[in-house]
Amino acid sequence: MLPQSFFERDTVTVARELLGKYLIRRYDGLVLAARVTETEAYIGRMDRACHAYHYRRTKRTEPLFAPPGTAYVYLIYGMYHCLNLVTEEEGEPAAVLIRGVEPRCGLDIIAENRFHCKAEELSPRQKKHFLDGPGKVCAGLNIDRRLNALPWGSPELEVCASLAEIGLDGPPGDGGPPAIHTGPRIGVDYAGEDALLPWRFWI
Repeated sequence: MLPQSFFERDTVTVARELLGKYLIRRYDGLVLAARVTETEAYIGRMDRACHAYHYRRTKRTEPLFAPPGTAYVYLIYGMYHCLNLVTEEEGEPAAVLIRGVEPRCGLDIIAENRFHCKAEELSPRQKKHFLDGPGKVCAGLNIDRRLNALPWGSPELEVCASLAEIGLDGPPGDGGPPAIHTGPRIGVDYAGEDALLPWRFWI
């Protein structure tokens, strides 16, 4: 597992360095793993797109003020969950949204969670858009509000630098530093000029 100090740093740096890491989800005796391929940074002190902009502290945003690595899970459009990992020092509301991942372990379970079928039964379109959005990530990995405010270090959810850390073999091609692309975040037009910040990162 990555140390908590990994998250206790500049949010944009963490968002970039989470790419290529492995999100591990455990529940009901299952272990699911996925490689992080897309992230977005949100920084409350100056970012209109952040739920805690200008340190707005409410029941909803309270996890953003928690220690680094805390899970912040919220619902959008009344139906899709989004997973964020809190960054910077405790009391400084900032987080990284996990926008996209690629499955590496538990493929059939992830497919069942997303499409109620085995992985081999997925259509080409389903395979292409399997986990390429924050709501899809949460659906596939069975992440919902029950994990909101989950502290870092909890076995239900962790991030590792390699699958070998949890005794799994990674597929060929996962090694080496990924080529990182940068652009504006998605779906934050309401944030004015902050919507143009190049704080989305993907590989």
